[in-house]
Amino acid sequence: MTREERIERLYEAVKERILILDGAMGTMIQRHKLDEAGYRGERFKDFDRDLKGNNDLLVLTQPDIIRDIHSAYMEAGADIVETNTFNAQSISQADYGLEDLAYEMNVAAAKLAREAADAWEAKTPDRPRYVAGAIGPTNRTASISPDVNNPGFRNVDFDTLVEAYSTQVRGLIDGGADLILIETVFDTLNAKAAGFAVEEVFDEKGVHLPVMISGTITDLSGRNLSGQTPEAFWYSMRHLRPFSIGFNCSFGAEQLRPSVDEISHVTDTYVSIYPNAGLPNEMGEYDETPEQMAALLEDWAENGLINIVGGCCGTTPDHIRAIAKAVAPYKPRVVPQVEHALRLSGLEPFVHG
Repeated sequence: MTREERIERLYEAVKERILILDGAMGTMIQRHKLDEAGYRGERFKDFDRDLKGNNDLLVLTQPDIIRDIHSAYMEAGADIVETNTFNAQSISQADYGLEDLAYEMNVAAAKLAREAADAWEAKTPDRPRYVAGAIGPTNRTASISPDVNNPGFRNVDFDTLVEAYSTQVRGLIDGGADLILIETVFDTLNAKAAGFAVEEVFDEKGVHLPVMISGTITDLSGRNLSGQTPEAFWYSMRHLRPFSIGFNCSFGAEQLRPSVDEISHVTDTYVSIYPNAGLPNEMGEYDETPEQMAALLEDWAENGLINIVGGCCGTTPDHIRAIAKAVAPYKPRVVPQVEHALRLSGLEPFVHG
């Protein structure tokens, strides 16, 4: 099946049922307890910086581990798997001195996910499996100063973000991604730079893939780090005409529910949600069981709030399996017809007309 054929099937499937996204990549990588040598592999055994913790590098040094994680999530019921590229752009990779490998990492990551997806498509030809090219927020923010003594200071600008994201998107497309996922958006300006880069690369390559956008709520006030409410965030990103918008990471499903409810009623596209398995405990681990998380997300499905659902930090194939079973009886959220009006976004939305 070609990418174009899969995308056509995607638009059909999302109208028929709630689609299942995968769970956490980092949680599964941690289970392998890789040491410094494990991260380095043979290629980087003499590299002059520590590489342990650079999960994105594993697509080059431990490809079998990453491919098997993708496969485990699809076995659990995932329709869409995310590439292992959350930090695979030059800005984040500069911490390891590997910024020049950003394009290669993204190509390799998309190919690994595509290989796993193709294997599952062969087993279930009536059910295509999709690869979402994951684009994280970077470790810098364009809207907020990292220096409390200098509010006007920025350690990154819009053009630098666009350049980094453009290289990443090229790699994901060339590696075979079916969708582009701009995720864990804590700063809307960073996401705007990512969206601008995506549109530029689409024009450059003459392709147009579905774009998913997923923000993250940073505190119980229901706002992202740059201060926007869910509705204002949607109005800031609506110009990209995304396939879906929603939230990931943040808190557990219980605390994220108000934000999901808000955005599901104002957006005229599909809603995707993948929360953490609760809040981290004192040891930084996540305690929400698959059954607990599935019960909470089943309520969202029953109330018609979601079109795509999965898990973020702390979730495993067992979580995804339980979630897929819990939401299966329910119809996907019906995309509302939103009346034409002037809709502006500051920290809060403004609607006129």
